[in-house]
Amino acid sequence: MFFLDHIYLIPLLPAFGAAIMFFFGRKLQKQTVSAVCVGAVVLAFVFACGAFWQYPDFARAHPEKVGYEKAMYTWLGTDTGHTNYVKRDGTTAPFKADVGFLLDPLSAIWLLFVTGVGMLIHIYSTGYMAHEGGYYRFFGYLNLFMFSMLTLILANNYALMFVGWEGVGLCSYLLIGFYFQRKSASDAANKAFIVNRIGDAGFLLGMFTIAWYFGSLQFTTVTNLARSGYFAIGDPVITAATLLLFVGACGKSAQLPLYVWLPDAMEGPTPVSALIHAA
Repeated sequence: MFFLDHIYLIPLLPAFGAAIMFFFGRKLQKQTVSAVCVGAVVLAFVFACGAFWQYPDFARAHPEKVGYEKAMYTWLGTDTGHTNYVKRDGTTAPFKADVGFLLDPLSAIWLLFVTGVGMLIHIYSTGYMAHEGGYYRFFGYLNLFMFSMLTLILANNYALMFVGWEGVGLCSYLLIGFYFQRKSASDAANKAFIVNRIGDAGFLLGMFTIAWYFGSLQFTTVTNLARSGYFAIGDPVITAATLLLFVGACGKSAQLPLYVWLPDAMEGPTPVSALIHAA
């Protein structure tokens, strides 16, 4: 299954576009910038459609699996035991996280949504930003935003999801403050960054609570343990962990009480507002 086997290319394509802009964008013509950045997202959308199309065949062939999972390499932790920690029940567990991707029915839907809407926003932006300065910088930020959202969606563990989560927050800051010479834009970007850090603190505490309680950061492992019947419905630790994760969601999606940054997000170019709401 070509598209599923190469699912890692979906976030890497916009990451490649962002890297080109950051290193060489200043020297490129606007047409070249558009071709690279919009082309990367179009290709990501094509790969997302291919993965979405192939996933049902995989699910029918492997009904015992939660979703299609592809681990690339271990980026947190080792097999030497140096990163082991003590769980709630007194046993030890390795602190370990892969650069891995998981496609299940939920992430498949959001994968299509983010790449599809993101592609349309990129295409619209070529006209909207045609006469603006910093054209390459804007599209570099947009591509980085796409990479962050796709990492968030496809990650197979909480730690890698947090990388995408933080990337979305960074890109929100950069795009809201795109017109950095205006004080109102700089203030709006700072407000978004600070409020999101409050939510991110909740996410981190929830993630560490899950690792301490379940002994893993892997989505499939945690899900299987939670459904095993070993834990009671309404378990206070699980409830606390999910509420802490919800604090993170409140910050990122501008829900009460962490909504105060969103009205000022309009300081960025209009496509930024569309992409932030899509995120």
